[in-house]
Amino acid sequence: MHVVVPFGAARPKTRLSPALDADERREFAHAMLRDVLAALPDRHDPTVLATAPVECDAPVVVDERPLTEAVNDRLPGGDRPAGDESDAGSEDDPVAVVMADLALATTDALERLFAPDADVVFAPGRGGGTNALVVRHPSFHVDYHGASIRDHRAIAADAELETATVDSFRLATDVDEPDDLVELLLHAEGHATDWLRETGFAVTTTDGRVEARR
Repeated sequence: MHVVVPFGAARPKTRLSPALDADERREFAHAMLRDVLAALPDRHDPTVLATAPVECDAPVVVDERPLTEAVNDRLPGGDRPAGDESDAGSEDDPVAVVMADLALATTDALERLFAPDADVVFAPGRGGGTNALVVRHPSFHVDYHGASIRDHRAIAADAELETATVDSFRLATDVDEPDDLVELLLHAEGHATDWLRETGFAVTTTDGRVEARR
């Protein structure tokens, strides 16, 4: 299975600006990307779909278009851009899309995502997002605007596709906001967690509120 890992390389993780400056957000985003790539099972072929050039341990394709358009062209039946040789298989092979900020992801959690033999497999994110999915049918397309998990279920239903949902804390937890940093410090051991600790972050409790602070 080919795995597409979208990565916003130009101005990553702007919602973390209350906790991290621009250079720190860039370093932290790269650390999370390394964690996601390391968690992918070895038998799958990843491609980082980046908005700007990035150095990492996987082939990189730069596509400056919005996420929805860039991903749709790489799904089964998609109209891949000229010169894009990132797909290790044919245009009808299944494709997984795993977001680059799933720094809590483990190989076991991703194996659960890849296991169901359904046309489309969803890993919902908190707040209505779609953090990861597997697409095996060319009639499905993504739409990442708004509550995308609701929209993706509707798209699959309209196409009469068989779906499965993977309920996973590790795949549901994407790191977008300062409050999300505590989840990494409590539940993950990887490049992103090490980076937070080396930068001085620790879990604190103030007036009953658990936070990641430095």
